[in-house]
Parts: sequence; structure tokens; C-alpha cells
Amino acid sequence: MIGGFGSKQEAVVIGLMSGTSLDGIDAAIVHIDGSGLTAKAKLLHFHSEPIEAGLRERLKQLCTLEHSDVAAVCGMNAYLGERFAEAALKAIEGAGLKRERIDLVSSHGQTVWHIPEASEDDPYQGKSTLQIGDLSVIAKRTGLPVVGDFRPADMAVGGQGAPLVPYGDLILFKDKVKGRILQNIGGIGNCTALAPDARPKDVFAFDTGPGNMIIDEIVFMLSEGRLTYDDEGRWASQGTPDERLVSECMSHPYFEMEPPKSTGRELFGKAYAVRFAEAAERLGVSRKEDIVASAALFTARSIADSYKRFVVPKVQVDEVIVTGGGARNRTLLNYLARELPGRKILTSKELGFDDDAKEAVIFALLGNDFMHGIANNLPSATGASRPTVMGKLALPW
Repeated sequence: MIGGFGSKQEAVVIGLMSGTSLDGIDAAIVHIDGSGLTAKAKLLHFHSEPIEAGLRERLKQLCTLEHSDVAAVCGMNAYLGERFAEAALKAIEGAGLKRERIDLVSSHGQTVWHIPEASEDDPYQGKSTLQIGDLSVIAKRTGLPVVGDFRPADMAVGGQGAPLVPYGDLILFKDKVKGRILQNIGGIGNCTALAPDARPKDVFAFDTGPGNMIIDEIVFMLSEGRLTYDDEGRWASQGTPDERLVSECMSHPYFEMEPPKSTGRELFGKAYAVRFAEAAERLGVSRKEDIVASAALFTARSIADSYKRFVVPKVQVDEVIVTGGGARNRTLLNYLARELPGRKILTSKELGFDDDAKEAVIFALLGNDFMHGIANNLPSATGASRPTVMGKLALPW
């Protein structure tokens, strides 16, 4: 345990999350009773600070080999620390709380690069990951202790550093009777399979592939920058997916890889979206709405295919619970239901849990357990050799 934190039965923690969609910095103020897998979390307030178009495009550039450099990453690390701190302070203000009421901030940071497997050719390219948004900047600006940089600890014991959300999924969504898949559709899609009354060693989780990332980039390209996402899937709903295009995309080797596995913009970022658009042109798919619909179906099919390959043979699945921005894309959810006949598809909002806040709430739980000295990874999900305490601490004084 850290200092006197381990003696605290209850804590109020701000979870900060900025995902691969690059749409906003989420701040969830969470009341946590207890710690570890028996903890109870109650969302007190949720605030999302939008990421403006200029910053979003700059971050996309940082997530490429062609348009990034060390100076840009170095500067953005400090700048995002300021923005994360601003989001936390606005959340406190919006909740009507005094800063002294907050015990801790827990920040995931912004992933700019992820290497889940070491290179066989380059000894300097080891298994590694980089999330930016400097913890010390957040701590000094908020006047609060800050935990973050979770992923490297899991990698240090043989894991891929992802996915980390399944630990919180187990705490928040385990059911005694129902088997559930928690499907987050952010920039990247990731799933957590929970068997009825699941134990930590039973949890099965991995990144399914692209979530909103390809859809968003295609919409941005086709609208010439006027739109950054397909609101409620309206554009896709006006089109017809092209099966040839979707089938070609499904030949990507990532989908055949056995879990544990994780991915990000290094595989399914802007460069991939450009290739998607080029393939559409080559196949004669000219209507914009058909291209957007094809991108949506590609995401839905990659998710469903992952279940059929890796989840259904092992885990009873009664419900698929969707969270993240994709939960608001009605066309995407319709495609997913079509790809998974006989499965109940619902959003976490239907269970009384904010679709957008889930990951920020989970990082509040991860930070709380770090302060209690409790292992907060799931080796069954990340491939780590053992449970370990993930995180680093920055102090405000």
C-alpha cells in the first residue's frame, strides 16, 4: 500500500481516459468502496473534454512513422499533461465538489505507439508501449497525486500491456448466471468474455481489431474534413456494403492471430484507411454512402468473426454488451446483430451504466488498486506470466 492509502476503505478517484478514437478526454469521478475484485464503484460525475480538430490531426501524425519525430512526441507529452489536468479540474467543478474531496487521479494517457511483440530482426525493438500525457504535469496542476503509465509493468512480466479494461469488466459486469461479452468499440475494438460467475483465470479478452477508427477516417476523408464521425450511423444507413471490399479487408493476418493479442493505429490507422479507400476505388465502389457502409460492416464482421473463432468455442455467451462511441452508431449495432444471429445485443446504458464513462471508471479502479498494492492486471487477458501491480505515482508537492 502507498502511504496511508491502504487503510482507506473508501476513496473518490478521478479516472482519465483518452482512447484511440481521439474524440475527447474523459474524466469520471468515481466513489470506490473497497479494493480489488470485491470493490464497488459508483459514478458520481462524468465530463468529456472534446479534442479539437487541429489537435486530433496532430495526434494522428504522432501515431505514424512517416510524420512523427522525437521533438513532437516530447512536446505533446507535456501539452497533454496540461489538457488532462484541465479535464480533471473541470470534472471537479462540474460535480460541485471541492478539490480536497478527491483522493487520487488515475490516468491512462494517450497511446501513440504499441509494440505487443518484440521484433525478431531488431534487438532494439523490444516489446514496448508509449502513452503520453505527463503524470507530473497533471499532479502539479491539479494538486493531487496521480497514478498512470500502467501498461509497461504488465509487459515487464511477459504480457502485451493490453487489454487492461477486462480487470474492471470483471468487477463491474460479472453475472452469476449469464455469460457476457463486453465489447468496447472505441477507435479499436476490444472484447472481454465473462463466463457465468467468472473467476480471474477464466477471463478471456483481446483486441478484436478496428472499432470506429476506420469508419471515422473514411468519413473524414469523404467529407473533406467537414465530419469526423458518422453520427448515429446515418451516412452508413443510406448505403449498401460491398461484400467484395469487406471480404478483402477480412483477409488481414491480424484476424487469424490467436489471443492474447492487441493492436492500435500502427496497424489500423490512417494509412490503413487510405488503403481501404484505394481498394474501394479499385473495386468500383463509388457511392460515398456505400463506402461508409462497407467500413461499418467491416468493423461488425471483424468483431463477430473474432467471437466465432476464439470466444464461442470456450465461453457461454448470452449477452453482448457494447460500450464506447460505437454504442451510438445504430447502423453498426444493426450489422453486429445481423452477424451474430440469436445473440442479445445491448448497450451498457440499457444496464444503467454510461456507455462513454466505462473505461475512465475502470482506470479509476486500476489506480485505486495500485495505491492499495494490489495486482491489477489479468494474465489470462494480457498473456503476462503472473499478476503484477501496474502503475507509477506522481506526487503534487
